[in-house]
Amino acid sequence: MAVDFIEILKVIFLGIVEGITEWLPISSTGHMLLVDDFLQLNASEAFKEMFFVVIQLGAILAVVAMFWKKMFPFQFKDKQKPIIKAETVSIWLKVAVACVPGAVVTILFDDYIEAHFHTPTVIALTLIIYGIAFIVIENWNKKRIPRTEELSDVTYKTAFLIGLFQVLSIIPGTSRSGATIIGALLLGVSRVVAAEFTFFMAVPVMFGLSAIKMFKFGSEFSSGELLILLLGVAVAFIVSIFVIKFLMNFIKKHDFKVFGWYRIALGILVLIFALK
Repeated sequence: MAVDFIEILKVIFLGIVEGITEWLPISSTGHMLLVDDFLQLNASEAFKEMFFVVIQLGAILAVVAMFWKKMFPFQFKDKQKPIIKAETVSIWLKVAVACVPGAVVTILFDDYIEAHFHTPTVIALTLIIYGIAFIVIENWNKKRIPRTEELSDVTYKTAFLIGLFQVLSIIPGTSRSGATIIGALLLGVSRVVAAEFTFFMAVPVMFGLSAIKMFKFGSEFSSGELLILLLGVAVAFIVSIFVIKFLMNFIKKHDFKVFGWYRIALGILVLIFALK
């Protein structure tokens, strides 16, 4: 793979798009595939298929860095043995339960979905459908008081049901964070807790998906491919730091409807171009 200045600029732009869209409920994969339609990366289809997933590791590493104290299950005090944080372990066990449905569906249907659903038309329709869902659910939620306002209060049943909603995100344009947040809101989880649980779920999910994609691609990277991959991950990491801070501050004062309207507008625009 030849790497010139133009290709580097493309990768930086893709990293910025990934960093912004991974955590906002507007579909990072959908945006990446759409951007690639207009801004073709000069690489093999096999590499791009792997790249569009593995670049998300940058965003995942950002959330791990920012939520390290909440996510790390051990606490060290002086030279004593590490203390296991029971609350954190409990959250991770619930996350494991939530990840089961998505893992099963991905293993069984990932190749089929990629072959038949990675199209602008599908992405446009899912952007619009879930955009409408966000608006409808947020309007409905105005008269409801969240039952779950602390991350530790998420039950195993709620975690599993959120995991079922995450299965929807296997269709490009849905948004992994969008699907889990919609599910959490419907189940009476507050916006902040819904976002935090989404962050936790994203860690094993994306490490797992990245491992699968890299295994399929193989271990023989050219120097150009390795540079492109590392650059994309690094840019996504840096941008994600700012986006996560923005999102957590935003949802403390606002709802998700603005993202719903954005999805609808983008979906209509993509549909117009796709049907030309």
